[in-house]
Amino acid sequence: MGEVRLVVVAGTTETAAIDGISAAGADPELRVHTPSADLEIVEAGRPAPGSPVPVSPSGCPTPAVVTRAVRELLGPESLPVEFLDAGLDAPSAATVRDVGASPGGDLRDPEPVPEAATVFERARSLAPELAASDGEREAGDDTELLVAETIPGGTTTALGALTALGERAAVSSSLPANPIERKRRVVAEGLDASGIDPGDAADDPIEAVRLAGDPVLAAVAGLIVGCADAGIDVTLAGGTQLAAAAALARHAGVDRPLPLATTSLVADDPTADLPALAADLDLTLAAADPGFGESDHPALTAYARGEAKEGVGMGGALALADRAGVADAAVRDRIAAVTDRLLAERAGIDGEDGRPAANGGGPR
Repeated sequence: MGEVRLVVVAGTTETAAIDGISAAGADPELRVHTPSADLEIVEAGRPAPGSPVPVSPSGCPTPAVVTRAVRELLGPESLPVEFLDAGLDAPSAATVRDVGASPGGDLRDPEPVPEAATVFERARSLAPELAASDGEREAGDDTELLVAETIPGGTTTALGALTALGERAAVSSSLPANPIERKRRVVAEGLDASGIDPGDAADDPIEAVRLAGDPVLAAVAGLIVGCADAGIDVTLAGGTQLAAAAALARHAGVDRPLPLATTSLVADDPTADLPALAADLDLTLAAADPGFGESDHPALTAYARGEAKEGVGMGGALALADRAGVADAAVRDRIAAVTDRLLAERAGIDGEDGRPAANGGGPR
């Protein structure tokens, strides 16, 4: 197996502030910090001192702890990371590359992503550089990019893009009960405001993002196209949001094989219909099941009941752990340890300056 490099594309969208759409934060003010903290956790194992810990009131942590746990088990040097700022609304202490994106607007606005074309092209041009190993090898020489996302409200904007393209209009949710009909109403309002009907953007994927998506989708789609142009192997590490990015890439002319590595929590969600969507888009679907239900740790039992099903490369990280022969029990134990460490450290900070211990973040 060649080198695998994880690329997490992070951003925000005002769509996440719509009531009942996203669980990635206790309130809209704190929700904007979730993707920034996610990057810090994946890179350094903890959020920066000024960042809230993305853990929900129910005890469900951000999927970033899963990706971090796998990095610790494999050794961080075995899974180098790259982060793209595709519309962060709060600064991150992680090392990020800027693709020129502003935070996304409300999906119900006429033009929620006015910079879609610029973001797409900048991400596209970055693909060879991201695949190169510190300049020591040519891009694409036995290197695989594992592309992931973190953006609260992203399943709703993914639904918007899929609908504008004329693809299967189904996405998953971080919530145990998927508010899919609410999301469809939001998308319908957005398309009406933008003056398009479902399928009108089938011949123009950039237009689909500009009028009905988010900046992270623009960047991920650009990366996929850039990898295809340069002959770089890419695996999409995520669920219906990454499938929506793949749909954009397909409509942009990409016809090479595209693996989609997600969790069984998303693949088995009947409201998401991911296996059918993957088949529509000719994606090779793999779903990891680390047996969260076998643990009595609050974080893992929260995952098992359907919270935070995916995000921040969770499914791809679990697939890598399985590929490396790491036992599921070891993965579960390390996820619990990372979560406990984060909460214990944040509790200590609370005692010193009263910062909030949790932002209720993580889910999309």
